[in-house]
Amino acid sequence: MGKEKEIIAGRKQAGNKMKFLLYAFVGVHLFSLNSGKAIYRNDMSQRTFQEIKEEIAHYGDVAKAIINLAVYGKAQNRSYERLALLVDTVGPRLSGSKSLEKAIQIMYQNLKHDGLENVHLEPVRIPHWERGEERAVMLEPRMHTMAILGLGSSIGTPPEGITAEVLVVTSFDELQRRAREARGKIVVYNQPYTNYSQTVQYRVQGAVEAAKVGALATLIRSVASFSIYSPHTGVQKYQDGVPKIPTACVTVEDAEMISRMVSRGSRIVIQLKMGAKNYPDVDSFNTVAEIVGSKYPEQVVLVSGHLDSWDVGQGAMDDGGGAFISWEALSLIKDLGLRPKRTLRLVLWTAEEQGGIGAFQYYQLHKANTSKYSLVMESDSGTFLPSGLQFTGSEKARAIMKEVMNLLQPINITQVFSDGEGTDINFWIQAGVPGASLLDDLYKYFSFHHSRGDTITIMDPKQMNVAAAVWAVVSYVIADMEEMLPRS
Repeated sequence: MGKEKEIIAGRKQAGNKMKFLLYAFVGVHLFSLNSGKAIYRNDMSQRTFQEIKEEIAHYGDVAKAIINLAVYGKAQNRSYERLALLVDTVGPRLSGSKSLEKAIQIMYQNLKHDGLENVHLEPVRIPHWERGEERAVMLEPRMHTMAILGLGSSIGTPPEGITAEVLVVTSFDELQRRAREARGKIVVYNQPYTNYSQTVQYRVQGAVEAAKVGALATLIRSVASFSIYSPHTGVQKYQDGVPKIPTACVTVEDAEMISRMVSRGSRIVIQLKMGAKNYPDVDSFNTVAEIVGSKYPEQVVLVSGHLDSWDVGQGAMDDGGGAFISWEALSLIKDLGLRPKRTLRLVLWTAEEQGGIGAFQYYQLHKANTSKYSLVMESDSGTFLPSGLQFTGSEKARAIMKEVMNLLQPINITQVFSDGEGTDINFWIQAGVPGASLLDDLYKYFSFHHSRGDTITIMDPKQMNVAAAVWAVVSYVIADMEEMLPRS
């Protein structure tokens, strides 16, 4: 109570000091939303949290209008139909490919035609890798052709391939214990799937760890929550000073089968052929469009998804859906004749799959304006029926986000979860900007992630409508509130 007494003693405020003491004791703080610091009431210019709640509640009719237009009105299914047209027209959009650049040019024209403002392309340099022809065949103890997908940036094999005995491990620890056995072999990782963030380390680092102990190549169990004999690709990283060896993913089924056969004493020999090649970096673009703010145009709420994909399937889920509900959010707001106080900026990232390459260069170009970004949003975990919003920011900002999400009660999506990070927005979040992402059905998402199954067929237009409504309501309200989100 000493701190509260000091605060009261230092104030020259009229009124009942005991009443003020009670407020201080129960922690009724006021938000100074410009600085992000909690203060006590001093004059009427400072707003109570109750006043902020009332401000947000006044957006109820606007939120209903956005929901009605997106879910039930003339805009329903629009994001799905736009997405289907793009992915059917250009197909997958690998970093460095002509199809990605064609998609960027199409989207540039689409956004201009949609009547959005300041539509432009921001140049960046991105990696160029091609997988070429690839094949893996079990030669002993029986013939079996395996479904594989080379991992991004992997080198290829010699033209005659690599033929070697297999060593199966389930963890990096086991690989270290059996390091002497690994030399001159193809290491097969049969790691169990726990969750994506834990399991993906085997895909990213598997080749490096195996190369350190003298392996010739690696085949890695696909990082997937479910499999129907589908290999799942993704990025992998080499390390300076460690030999580069070819690396590919195999199906869950083949990884488990090989593991079972080895456990029974079988000697497995596999021939691996990969034509993968890395080329010099190429020019690409982040695609940008805006609704310029009416009162604070220099302040920004950013909504985003990435336009690139892997080179299999259509990239409809990862991340066509996220990119297109981000476009749809601005379309819905524009169609309703709304113009928020802050600028709503749409960014369609390039080369996210290679580690947020386009987004990092965007951050380098714009980081001087970090203090002007109220919220950065990225949808890159699917656009199925969302469970709610993931959010990273101060507790004060989280309390505001919870009130904003209450506006989505008509579609029963009101929860705010932790961990709002995303590959393309992490640069901003690490600089202190609040960040948000959609929480979706991750089991379904990682069943199709980075596989040939990522096509428009798995997308549901009605679920995309709902995801777009959530995205539009949150981005509009945060952009239109009188104050920016408070920071830590």
